[in-house]
Amino acid sequence: MRTKPWWSQADERLLGAVLGLAVLLVGFFGVLAPALGVVGLVDPVDTREVEVDTGTTAPVPDTVADAAAGHGMTLTGTHRADLVLTDPDPGERLLLALPEFVDSLLLLLVLVLLLQIARTLRGGDVFVPRNARRLSVMGIVVLVQGVLSPMLLSFTTQELVSGTPLADLIPVSATFSGEYVLLALLVLALSEVFRRGTKLRADTEGLV
Repeated sequence: MRTKPWWSQADERLLGAVLGLAVLLVGFFGVLAPALGVVGLVDPVDTREVEVDTGTTAPVPDTVADAAAGHGMTLTGTHRADLVLTDPDPGERLLLALPEFVDSLLLLLVLVLLLQIARTLRGGDVFVPRNARRLSVMGIVVLVQGVLSPMLLSFTTQELVSGTPLADLIPVSATFSGEYVLLALLVLALSEVFRRGTKLRADTEGLV
């Protein structure tokens, strides 16, 4: 009696379609749209959520808010506030869009690598050297994203408010997430499993 393969051609097509759609969505909304906003072809990003240090839970003082308005900026909120630039110039648009743009590029790279791994399923064997290398790259990319994203967000925020009355209210801060580190370690561990599985298969085939 024939048993049904654990991975069918229909499964492969469905997974490929889902990953392909994810690549298109991230590429358009995370990479292309922000880039078009920077050059002024579409409405640019004009808002950044920031942490505010006023010393109290009170809103931003009116004197500071009025002075910031003279720089084309408004800040609404208390500890977590929205920094809005009324009419950002190209440099400010770039600073506003850069963190999301870089995040999306890294996510796009991960999705492309996943798509390449999924395509190896058509042969019924994912334990190939290329997949081990792809998973290693994915783990490194996730780790880089976990470290780079908060630093880039902090740097661009400070550049935006530098030389304005809001500079003293928005401290230099970067919040790192342990989830990215954990995910990166899991992916790197999985890449080692693939590497060993590939080696074991090669050793077994050598005995046949």
